Amino acid sequence: MAAARAVKILPHVKEIRIHLCQKSDASKGVRDFIEKHYIDLKKTNPKTPILIRECSGILPKICARHEKGLEVSAPVMNLSAEKVHSVLESLVLKK
Repeated sequence: MAAARAVKILPHVKEIRIHLCQKSDASKGVRDFIEKHYIDLKKTNPKTPILIRECSGILPKICARHEKGLEVSAPVMNLSAEKVHSVLESLVLKK
């Protein structure tokens, strides 16, 4: 399978937050996504804050804060790293 290219976050997105559990199976895809894609994501979007929040026992999700305070989020439990990448793309391309 071809490697996913880094997501170009649009300027109206002010912040990305990734919530995950350090140990749960439900967060495995998110952990894999961070391991495989975080560096390229940050290099592609150096000015956008990308926050990784780890907490034991929580369900993983990705939140995108857009301009004017609008927040959108999506659960990413039990998804592969590639599916997590797709969810992130959909959140940062919405307005």
